[in-house]
Amino acid sequence: MPYSNQYWRACATRGAEPMLITMELHEYVHLDGVGLAELIRTGEVTAHEVETVAREALAIADERLNGLTRPPFTRALAASADGVFAGVPFLLKDVPIAAGVPFTLGSRAVPDIVAARDSELMTRFRRAGLATLGTTTMCELGLSFATESARYGPTRNPYDPSRGVGGSSGGAAALVAAGAVPLAHANDAAGSIRVPASCCGLVGLKPSRGRVPCGPDTGEAAFGLLYEFAVTRTVRDAAHLLDAVHGPALGDKYLVAPPLRPYAAEINAPQPRLRIALTTDAWSGAPVDPEVAEATVRTGRLLERLGHTVEQAAPSVNWEDVLTGMRGGVVANVAPLLFAPRRPPPDALEAVSRAAMAEVRASTALDLLRTFDAHNRVSRAAGAFFGEYDVLVTPTIAQLPAPHGTLDYDNPAYTVDSWLRRLFEYGPFTALFNISGQPAVSLPLGRSGSGLPIGVQLVAGSGREDLLLRIAGALEPDFATEPRTAVDRDEHVHGGGY
Repeated sequence: MPYSNQYWRACATRGAEPMLITMELHEYVHLDGVGLAELIRTGEVTAHEVETVAREALAIADERLNGLTRPPFTRALAASADGVFAGVPFLLKDVPIAAGVPFTLGSRAVPDIVAARDSELMTRFRRAGLATLGTTTMCELGLSFATESARYGPTRNPYDPSRGVGGSSGGAAALVAAGAVPLAHANDAAGSIRVPASCCGLVGLKPSRGRVPCGPDTGEAAFGLLYEFAVTRTVRDAAHLLDAVHGPALGDKYLVAPPLRPYAAEINAPQPRLRIALTTDAWSGAPVDPEVAEATVRTGRLLERLGHTVEQAAPSVNWEDVLTGMRGGVVANVAPLLFAPRRPPPDALEAVSRAAMAEVRASTALDLLRTFDAHNRVSRAAGAFFGEYDVLVTPTIAQLPAPHGTLDYDNPAYTVDSWLRRLFEYGPFTALFNISGQPAVSLPLGRSGSGLPIGVQLVAGSGREDLLLRIAGALEPDFATEPRTAVDRDEHVHGGGY
C-alpha cells in the first residue's frame, strides 16, 4: 500500500533517499493492519511512531464512543518484532486472555480479576507481532447484542452516536470502525463478532468450530458455541490474521481440516462457479427491515454478476431447537460465577444475569441433555443444507443499528426465555451457525438512507473459510464503508465537527 503524498513529495524535493517522516493521524486511520505492517517493515515509519499516533486516535475515539474499559496500557504488551503484524496496534476484549491483564466481563460483579496466563490465542497474537494497547467494552457476560453495560455505560456508534454498536464485542467494533486501531480481538457465541461488525460497517468473520483454539483453560467454550477471532476493516486483514492464528492446540477437543493454502492467497484467487442460496426470512419469523432485506438481495445480484448461481433457499430448522440450544450458552456463560471464590452479590448483576443465575441453580443434567439434543438436530439440518449449497446469504441482523436502550438487559421483566426471544427478534440470523459450527462472515454491503451500515452474512460449509474469503475479496469493491472512520473527522485534523 503506498504511503502518503507528503512522503513522496518530500523525497522528490530533497532529491535523495526517502526520509523518515512522522505519520499523521489522518493517514494512520485509513491504513489497514497489513498496510501499517508493511510501512514498519520497510522502515518508512517506526513501530514507535505508529503506536504514538494510535494512542492519539484512541484518545479521540474513546472520548466520543466509550469503547475502552480503562485507559490504554502504559506500554504495549510484549510481542514479536518479526510477525506479519509486527507493530500494528491492537485491542483485546474484556475477557480472560492475556497474562497480567485485568478483565471484568463487562460486569460490576467481576472485580478486575487478572488473567493468570496467556490463552493459546494470545500466544499467537503475540507471535503475529500485534501491539496490544488496551481492552474494549462488552455487555455483561456477553449476553446481549447491545454494548450498554451498567459497569461501563453505552458504547456509541461512530456513524450515529445515538445508536448502539451491537454486542457483545461492541467496544472492539466501535474503535476499529472509528480508525483507532485497524483490527481488534472479538469472540462470538451467538453473533458477537458478526452483529457488531454489521452495526459498525466492518468485516466480522466467525471461523469454523475448531479453526481457532479456545484453550488451554477451556476445552469447549460455552458448550462449543463460542468462537474466537477479530473484527477488521478489510478482508485482507481478516485473511492474514486467520493465517497467523488458525490451527489446533495440543489437546483440543475439536479439529477441522487445515486449509490447502494460505487464506491470504484466496482473496484474489479465481472464482469457481458456486451454488448459492439466499434468504431474507428469519427462522424465528421476526420481521426484517426493508433496507436490510434490499441490501441482502442486492448482494445476491452482485454474486450472480460474478458468475454464481443464486436461488431462494434456507436450512430447514426448528426455531425452538435453536432457542433451546442457546439457553445452554447462557448457562455456560453464567455458571462460572457460581464457582468463583467469592460469589457476586445479586445486586451487582444486571437483571437478566440475575434471572440466568437463578436458572443455572435450578438446572438439572436432563436440561443439559436437552440442550445437546437440540444442538444435534440443528447441526444435522445445517449440515444437510451445505451438502446441497456452497454458500448461504442472509442479513446479519434484522434491523438497523438500534437506538440506545432498545435492548434493555437490566430490565427485571425479562426471563431468560423472553430475553432470548427479544434478542433474536433483533438478530435472528447468526446463532444457528454457532450451534452448527459453520464459518460465517458479516460484510458491510449496504447503507441505509440515513447512512447507517448494513451487514450481509455469508455462511459456508464447515471448514470452508477459503470460500468465504474468496467471495469477500471479490465483493470488497462494493463495500459501503466510506467514510470508514470517525477519528479523521475530528476538528483537530480537518476542522470539522463530529
